[in-house]
Amino acid sequence: MDDKPLDREALKERVVEVMQTIYDPEIPVNIYELGMVYEIEVDEEANATVSMTLTSPACPVAESLPVEVEMKLNTIDELKSAKVHLVWEPPWTPERMSEAAKLQLGMM
Repeated sequence: MDDKPLDREALKERVVEVMQTIYDPEIPVNIYELGMVYEIEVDEEANATVSMTLTSPACPVAESLPVEVEMKLNTIDELKSAKVHLVWEPPWTPERMSEAAKLQLGMM
């Protein structure tokens, strides 16, 4: 049995790394840099909960993207489980994008 304490920050970073590999199909930038991820929590038992939104409630991947994110996060060996909650408040706006995303999209 591994008695090493859980490094929740390292696990959070790993969650971010995985989310940086997932792209909005309409915008060539990953969902994390787009600012679609509002919150990442990792509890004492290594369960991750992610609150994210979409660029629009009418987004064509509204059904599939959260499922894809959850599936990919559940491949992280160190996580016991991962759940994704889709939220609409506050609404997503382009101001939520990172500088790198804005640069990549020619918005700077």
